[in-house]
Amino acid sequence: MTLDKQIHNARIVSSVAATLISLACGTNYVYSAWAPQFADRLLLSATESNLIGLFGNLGMYSAGVPVGMLVDSRGPRPAVILGSVLLGVGYWPLHTAYNAGHGSVSLMCFFSYLTGLGGCLAFAAAVKTSALNWPHHRGTATAFPLAAFGLSAFFFALVGSIFFPGDPGRFLELLAAGTFGITFIGFFFLRVYPHTHYHAVASGDDSMTDSQQLHRTTSHDSKNSRASRGPRVEPGMSTNTTNQEGTASNPPVIAGSLDSSAVDVEAAVAPKRTPEEVEEAEIDETSSLMSRSTSSSSLPGDVLVQSSVDLDRSHRVDIRGWKLLKNWEFWQLFSIMAILSGIGLMTINNIGNDVTALWKHWDDSIDDKTLVLRQQLHVSILSIGSFAGRLLSGVGSDFLVKIVGASRVWCLVIAAAIFSVAQVCALNITNPHMLGFVSGFSGLGYGFLFGVFPSIVAESFGIHGLSQNWGFMTLSPVLSSNVFNLFYGAIFDAHSIVEPDGSRDCTEGLECYRAAYLVTLGACAVGVVVTLLVIWVQRRDQLKENSKDRAED
Repeated sequence: MTLDKQIHNARIVSSVAATLISLACGTNYVYSAWAPQFADRLLLSATESNLIGLFGNLGMYSAGVPVGMLVDSRGPRPAVILGSVLLGVGYWPLHTAYNAGHGSVSLMCFFSYLTGLGGCLAFAAAVKTSALNWPHHRGTATAFPLAAFGLSAFFFALVGSIFFPGDPGRFLELLAAGTFGITFIGFFFLRVYPHTHYHAVASGDDSMTDSQQLHRTTSHDSKNSRASRGPRVEPGMSTNTTNQEGTASNPPVIAGSLDSSAVDVEAAVAPKRTPEEVEEAEIDETSSLMSRSTSSSSLPGDVLVQSSVDLDRSHRVDIRGWKLLKNWEFWQLFSIMAILSGIGLMTINNIGNDVTALWKHWDDSIDDKTLVLRQQLHVSILSIGSFAGRLLSGVGSDFLVKIVGASRVWCLVIAAAIFSVAQVCALNITNPHMLGFVSGFSGLGYGFLFGVFPSIVAESFGIHGLSQNWGFMTLSPVLSSNVFNLFYGAIFDAHSIVEPDGSRDCTEGLECYRAAYLVTLGACAVGVVVTLLVIWVQRRDQLKENSKDRAED
């Protein structure tokens, strides 16, 4: 087997590892499969139970910017091992608290936060590794970990229902051991395998910088380069340096995780390339995941952008930092994300309570084991719906942009419409056998929202600052989910009866939570209005830009 084939196979193994790691990172969405029984055993109110779930979401969404900086500066692998530890450390105390039947709410919130943070760390590393290993096939390479993340809740709910039916304690043990084990084992196979190395020929003429040719290094040259460079650099780390003029420049060679002789052989046997091809390969390995700008960053948002994004505009526009916070369109999109993601997270975190309320009202003889299985079923439906929504949003937004010539933001109108259907179903369904419409439409709308939103951010504010802009945007679910989930908990508690032993029970069926969905239905209407306003503003600005270009011509 040739060395090229070996490296190709190694990259495939790394991509499989990244996909499996991602499968362990979306377990916050399986919270409803065990939360109601957890609350019953520890005598928690619905509000306290929602608070624990909220801290898991907080860990996942609030740490986007610092996690991206860590992955950029230290490479993907340290983030995976740290995420693995945090997932295990987060879930195991929750498992022991359930078995003991008591625990501090504040401590359980903290450990729930660790599960979200651990998932965020490992997922960011997995996606970046896939993107770096396949620089010319990033869309396909990153689709696998993204899909696995969306199916994480379905996977664990399915395994739990097969091996530990109706046993939340063993299910929490599965989450602790499974998330830690999968990410820990995946760590040993997750590697960035550098492509062929090149170096620039020194030139004393500054005017020749832009057209400077690149040449392949020899084995002797690469050894000298490594010796003079000092410590080895973890593949995938940010390798930008600053020259005497203060401009960013990429180093000539990226240190790899392969043996040095193997890398030299790869360079020796690789076919000759034109200077243009060489330049493209060099930029792919050392620049940002999404652009050829020297400002590199690699938050998950970098690789969530569909390939059909309006690269012309996204490369011309560069709004970030304080300019972003002063931009009116940013706050409009921030509001849309807050409203729609908050609506989705309320159902994701509370579908288990919906199931419990409807089934206990429908059949008061139902046992806890059957309830747990029903909850896991709806978590699976949510997960599959989210996965389908992510795929459909990509196809749908491409159709809107390429065929219809419409704004990609129309996908957010569709997402809001899907959420509206879910809220109407939740307000009217009293038969628990029909509750699948609520979980299905909620998952579909949530996937649709997150499948298209990063591309909208890139087209609106530029691709060069996408990572930090997307990091700011993902703070919105943290704020809105707090409001919607705590409101749901307050409504559910108001209709619950406190038993003499301290346990809570609501047998009123739909009335246990109906008021919460009335509020979210109104929020959907607000989301549609704000989304249409953004479309109108974008259309107006585009017409102004087009007329300005015609005037200049």
